[in-house]
Amino acid sequence: MTTLITDLPYGPKAAEVAREAVAVALHGTDADILDGARLITSELATNAFASGSPPLVLCVDRTTPTTGGLEVEITVTDGGCSHPAPSSPQAPGEGAESGRGLVIVEALADAWSLTTGTHGTRAWCRLTRNARLSTASA
Repeated sequence: MTTLITDLPYGPKAAEVAREAVAVALHGTDADILDGARLITSELATNAFASGSPPLVLCVDRTTPTTGGLEVEITVTDGGCSHPAPSSPQAPGEGAESGRGLVIVEALADAWSLTTGTHGTRAWCRLTRNARLSTASA
């Protein structure tokens, strides 16, 4: 298992720094999982800045199961917020400029959760890629 833990700036740069950190943690992985992980992490970091309070912390766990493939867990925590987590993400109205973050996370992640509270918020997700079977031609 490889783990990266880093503080994120509490500000508009949180998403950018989070994307860069995920790229470092997942160096050498397939582009599809890297792109999905970067997008999810960007959304989670943006939500933490927009709805939470400092400190913001990113944790990326990269595991290669014994059966092969790759499992990535991404967690973003913040200092908390005063409103409860939604039971499921709601798509924003057609003209809305924001509000799609959790909808994107739900669409891309194999599993995810959001726990909010006044003393801390935790957004977590898992991306899994199974080992590809190689077919050698004779």
